[in-house]
Amino acid sequence: MTPRQARGARPGRPDPRPVARRRLRPATARDLDLLVVHRRRMWEEIGGFTAAELDRADGAYRRWVKRERRAHRFRAYVVEEPPGRPVASGALWRSPAQPRPGALARESMPYLLSMYTDPAERGRGIASDLVRAMVDWARAHGYRRVYLHASKLGRSVYARLGFEDGNEMRLDLPDAARGG
Repeated sequence: MTPRQARGARPGRPDPRPVARRRLRPATARDLDLLVVHRRRMWEEIGGFTAAELDRADGAYRRWVKRERRAHRFRAYVVEEPPGRPVASGALWRSPAQPRPGALARESMPYLLSMYTDPAERGRGIASDLVRAMVDWARAHGYRRVYLHASKLGRSVYARLGFEDGNEMRLDLPDAARGG
């Protein structure tokens, strides 16, 4: 007898037990420590930074989030697995936008950032749910575009949701002083 049969499910039939659902909720000011930890883990996985650089970035990010929340430009979400265990988070920042003609003429543009899912929880659609929540928020507020800079790990998540590579180009200046 399989474990599934022992629980009462018949082969080819759904498991009759109710499935505990994860909870996606807007982050509050009380979630700031979690958001900082998740962002740091994101940067650790991306790699290439020293512990001292990450420590400085943590403090700068904490101050930035507080400022942007007060200005109503920052919105974050947390995903919890029962019983209230946070497993992922992500943020949307209304970034200032330059004046432009047409449908994208807005004073700000939603930018997705600081996406993180606990490695043990990946592959279950959690990051996709986070992104959809932020895209839904942007759509409900009349925005016509959402943008982000994807890590290699996150690129496939965004592509599956319809995000396209843009025409952004960059020039890294290796001799410039490293800013924080």
